[in-house]
Amino acid sequence: MADRQELSPTAYARLHAELSELTGEGRIDIANKIETARALGDLSENGDYHAAKDQQGQMEARIRQLQGILQDATVVENAADDGTVGVGSIVEIRFTGDEDTETYLVGHIEERHEEYEVVSPGSPLGSALVGKAAGEKTKYEVNGNSIDVEIVSVGTA
Repeated sequence: MADRQELSPTAYARLHAELSELTGEGRIDIANKIETARALGDLSENGDYHAAKDQQGQMEARIRQLQGILQDATVVENAADDGTVGVGSIVEIRFTGDEDTETYLVGHIEERHEEYEVVSPGSPLGSALVGKAAGEKTKYEVNGNSIDVEIVSVGTA
């Protein structure tokens, strides 16, 4: 059973456009590359043919991945500006014992934000942060180790 995917409207539109491109023009381009390489002769020693077939396999895998994500997607608007961490929040945290802070966007890995690293709300860190507010401390476990963090600030993307 697939997990529900929460995506911003921007990420949903980008993934839907990528899927349309791959299933339309992408498939046509690959078919043309395969046909051109096939015309070169002996397929057993034809590097162009094998490269095109590999590219086709990678593209079909990405198509299946996108279909799975979009099939189970819920489009969520930016996080509520109620001061708590949720999908779409920009959260600044400080690890206990560290002076520096790190800033993350909480969301699906496909959000691909230019300015911030993305942390999934289902990851150990993401799960620990969701629902918390600035000034709160929380902890999460990684490989049996407990890691303490303080939420410095919470904003929206």
